[in-house]
Amino acid sequence: MAGADQEAVRNKQVTLKHYVSGFPKESDISVVTSSISLKIPQGSKDTVLLKNIYLSCDPYMRGRMSKSDSPSFVAPFQPGSPLNGYGVAKVVDSTHPNYEKGDLVWGFTGWEEYSLVTCPELLIKIQHTDVPLSYYTGILGMPGMTAYAGLYEVCSPKKGEYVYVSAASGAVGQLVGQFAKLVGCYVVGSAGSKEKVDLLTSKFGFDGAFNYKEEPDLDSALKRYFPEGIDIYFENVGGKMLDAVLLNMRLHGRIAVCGMISQYNLEKPEGVHNLMQVVGKRIRMEGFLAGDYYHLYSKYLDMILPFIKERKMKYIEDVAEGIESAPAALVGLFSGKNVGKQLVVVDGK
Repeated sequence: MAGADQEAVRNKQVTLKHYVSGFPKESDISVVTSSISLKIPQGSKDTVLLKNIYLSCDPYMRGRMSKSDSPSFVAPFQPGSPLNGYGVAKVVDSTHPNYEKGDLVWGFTGWEEYSLVTCPELLIKIQHTDVPLSYYTGILGMPGMTAYAGLYEVCSPKKGEYVYVSAASGAVGQLVGQFAKLVGCYVVGSAGSKEKVDLLTSKFGFDGAFNYKEEPDLDSALKRYFPEGIDIYFENVGGKMLDAVLLNMRLHGRIAVCGMISQYNLEKPEGVHNLMQVVGKRIRMEGFLAGDYYHLYSKYLDMILPFIKERKMKYIEDVAEGIESAPAALVGLFSGKNVGKQLVVVDGK
């Protein structure tokens, strides 16, 4: 049996063909087949071999598909090599003292069937398996920590405050709105289709929602839903949306900047014209990364797991079956095809 374990097995991988400008296309990404041994090479210290179960499609990955001349918080993908990002996996072999065969983990892995991880400090061992494992790509993973940290740690919401969430039906936005409602805030979200807008109020419990694509004037739309202004804006979109929000912020408002998906596919980003509002209204606008707050992960689990088990949190996943579906699933993020958290089941059987 030991010899069989060392045999090479097929390893399907998702690779970037070339750097991308503008909107990415499925044809920019390939699924190729290589092979891998199910035994870590001798002499490899602190290394973990993973069998990937779920891959997480996240908007920040768009920036990694373009060659950048300026420093970023995460390196670009290398054309011809497997993409990497958040996922859920099972340990097949390990030379790291913290991991052993059979452990389940979430964290940074390759977009492939098997990954040899030489930086297992980017993995978090899964201790709670009485919830769906796929949740560790979303509500129990990086998007959950993003929603938690951005709302509670950056914005410090108070009961009765007015909260606006853009891209509100996505993996992060759907959670931010529900967290704000738990505090006792008034919450409005925007999304890009009737189906998504309906979900915000009927499933996620938002007080109001609108389709930004149907609003000729975003400033007027925000004044309609927030006649007294906005205390907290959870920023996922940027561009014209941010410009309109700045006009509608209240004194001492807070803006948590999570992402700006409207800008990711533009060769020349749009300018923001209303930044002087930050001065007069004493607005605090802060960018953040979920990774800055991973030291709070156990505290987050203590809060969120009871809510999940008591069904007090609603959570929607958009699941693509099989690693061959990964290019379409990832590219679909940037045209809003997904409803809820987009993830890929590596083995669609």
